Amino acid sequence: ENIYTSQEIGWTMKIPDGWEVMEKDKLKETDQKGFDAMKEVVGEFDTKGLKHLISFKKNQYNIFLSTSEPFKLEYEGEWEENNKALQEILYETFKTQGINLDTSSHQATIDGLTFEVFKTIIYAPNGEKILLHQEMYSRHINDFDFAATLNYNNEDDKKSLLKVWENSK
Repeated sequence: ENIYTSQEIGWTMKIPDGWEVMEKDKLKETDQKGFDAMKEVVGEFDTKGLKHLISFKKNQYNIFLSTSEPFKLEYEGEWEENNKALQEILYETFKTQGINLDTSSHQATIDGLTFEVFKTIIYAPNGEKILLHQEMYSRHINDFDFAATLNYNNEDDKKSLLKVWENSK
């Protein structure tokens, strides 16, 4: 029935009809490109604990990605500090690559849980046309950093992604 469940996070979601589950090998290739760009900003960093949960796409622009990474808290506020630092690294990485963007942050509630949301709008090189919207939802849960990223370039696919994400448990 196109249902995905992560036992470690305690999360379940329905994969929308007509969307294709992405293979982990392809995701690793894409990850490596992003990690290489981030290394230009922050140098070496550890990603060996990063795990892809479920990812699916409609096309190259309209994509849902989810990951988890072990994150045991050593002090109050540690995850929030780490999350804010990651947002700054992502912003600087885009800027270093010469990408025109706007970012904003807010909170959203999914199934009664509060998520931090980092929204990025990516523009064409001339800065006039929006190429892509990216909304990264993140939360510390069950000693994991859990993230769900929604990429979209049109309202219909945005609605589809938000519907399955907001109805996840």
